[in-house]
Amino acid sequence: MKIIPAIDLIDGKCVRLTKGDYQQQKTYSSDPLAVAKSFEDHGIKYLHLVDLDGARSKHIVNYKTLESIATHTNLTIDFGGGLKSDEDLRIAFESGANQITGGSVAAKNPNLFGAWLKKYGAEKIILGADCKDRMIATNGWKERTELEVLEFINDYQNKGIKQVICTDISKDGMLAGCAVELYKEILENSKIELIASGGVSSMADLLELQSIGCQGVIIGKAIYENKISLQQLQELC
Repeated sequence: MKIIPAIDLIDGKCVRLTKGDYQQQKTYSSDPLAVAKSFEDHGIKYLHLVDLDGARSKHIVNYKTLESIATHTNLTIDFGGGLKSDEDLRIAFESGANQITGGSVAAKNPNLFGAWLKKYGAEKIILGADCKDRMIATNGWKERTELEVLEFINDYQNKGIKQVICTDISKDGMLAGCAVELYKEILENSKIELIASGGVSSMADLLELQSIGCQGVIIGKAIYENKISLQQLQELC
């Protein structure tokens, strides 16, 4: 199982939100590159980098931070947030993203997202399935759609998607455990590689996600609040 720390960006700083609420924002570092280097120094190979300014603005914003991290580390970077156009995608990849995650665009503009999938391939395009009460949410989680999460995932599986990041918004930033039952259901009813996100609070959570078959797990607040140490993650890696 891939261990994937998260860096969420607002104004070029490393922050965390609670349940995606921009009013519940906590800044952990003004130097995201230093944070990324600390991950790499502990044997971690992957990074989930989220442009929260981009998600709110509906276009890429923090690409310079992406470029800095990509230039000064060897981390495999999955970048998301605000990717709404071919130009946004071009900037993301040219700035050093190895993969991009599309959530809102996949829900609201499936033709464009499908074109990206066809052009770049399933190894570079990850589906973001962020949901609340099983319904997909978009645009920084401020808008709820009528798309049910499992149907959404399976529809894109049929179109060629292989990797899915699924976040249960009600769990995100709460440090109260993951949406294990939802993940089990997804894994039992699809053939995608599932990356769990939201609610990780302990090593026990990681081992449980590994045991049910998750291919990866994104960890954010648990690292920043010292619930899980980088040393523990290094040993798990």
